[in-house]
Amino acid sequence: MTGAATDKVFAGSIPKIYETYLVPLIFQPYADDLARQLASRSAQRVLEIAAGTGVVTRALASALPAGSEIIATDLNQAMLDQAAALGTSRPVEWRQADAMQLPFADAAFDAVVCQFGAMFFPDKPKAFAEARRVLRTGGVFLFNVWDRIEENGFADAVTDALADVFADDPPRFMARTPHGYHDKAAIARDVAQGGFRAAAEIVTVTHRSRAESPRIVAVAYCQGTPLRNEIESRDASRLGAATDAAEQEIGRRYGSGAVDAPIQAHLAIVHA
Repeated sequence: MTGAATDKVFAGSIPKIYETYLVPLIFQPYADDLARQLASRSAQRVLEIAAGTGVVTRALASALPAGSEIIATDLNQAMLDQAAALGTSRPVEWRQADAMQLPFADAAFDAVVCQFGAMFFPDKPKAFAEARRVLRTGGVFLFNVWDRIEENGFADAVTDALADVFADDPPRFMARTPHGYHDKAAIARDVAQGGFRAAAEIVTVTHRSRAESPRIVAVAYCQGTPLRNEIESRDASRLGAATDAAEQEIGRRYGSGAVDAPIQAHLAIVHA
């Protein structure tokens, strides 16, 4: 498969490594942000799309009132299996579903939440239209996307390192997909094309990404994301060498001990 074809494939050992290393590295602070945003609103029935291994789901389960209902979905069953194995502080419903064709009735939810999933949607206005369809009037759609890769230090370092390892055909997953949907005007336009009459409020949110060593960061990105699929499609025997190169570049930029780099994303708040 081509790189673009494997961008949505989270399988094999990826879900476990993703949860163990990548979630605390870059996803947890933004999950907490989304949960706080939603907790301040009255939402009795909440749909999460592209839930991954459940970092937002867990935050929602803790932040929302006990009487609220949470349904968490993802395209990849392996990611949901990892999420379900970890569990939540109270029951939620896990369900495999494609954001492009949600298996829910019109106006079924008070809120739809999506953390770092919109970048993967092949037709973003269509996915946003599905979110609008399942929202009741007055409901809210909250989603976030990564800013450009240059504003996200570790992702940028890993991408540059792999360009040296595979000089003839550099793996570009991080720049192409996770960090490829950062233009605020394009996001607002896609939301409008999805049928939302209210303009999207888009704010930029910066956090810090921290790890005990460059090795943790290198393993997180090279082995816990679909970047691994790109590496192995070029030469599966070089996954270790690619991870080593990423570790060395992170160490060169941020030091050999505990490391700390900026991460930056956009949060979109859209009312139905």
